[in-house]
Amino acid sequence: MIFLDYQKALLKDSKQFVPSEQEVNKCLQLVITELKQEDDIELTIRIVEVDEIKQLNADYRHKNTATNVLSFPYEKIEGGGGKNYLGDIIICAEVVEKEAIEQRKKVAEHWQHMIIHSCLHLYGYDHIEHEDVEIMENLEILILKKIGIKSPYE
Repeated sequence: MIFLDYQKALLKDSKQFVPSEQEVNKCLQLVITELKQEDDIELTIRIVEVDEIKQLNADYRHKNTATNVLSFPYEKIEGGGGKNYLGDIIICAEVVEKEAIEQRKKVAEHWQHMIIHSCLHLYGYDHIEHEDVEIMENLEILILKKIGIKSPYE
């Protein structure tokens, strides 16, 4: 079971598309199923404005730019609680929409990719080393194909 704290921290007049909690859960379930994870999981997904993601990117990655997604895997502390807490995902609605338009992708499909991509980060996948890039991208392609979305890397 997925216990999702889904936060929308957008301005009231925001016009960006944002997936429903149900749509987000569907993407998370696809990852969990593909990774054959059987434990209940908890995580937070926060949808934010450009200013917030830019500040977080500066604070944690020392990059003074807005980014599409930040993933913060939960660091388990010996003897601590929260054994099923995966971590936090921060997604900037404006950046995701802008990327989708620039890359000629459907906005909803790009959102699905970003949710799957960021969830894989919480499970320890990354794209720093060349061999890791291939593993992570192939997994993303496989999961997206199951919901009828072509490879975002073509």
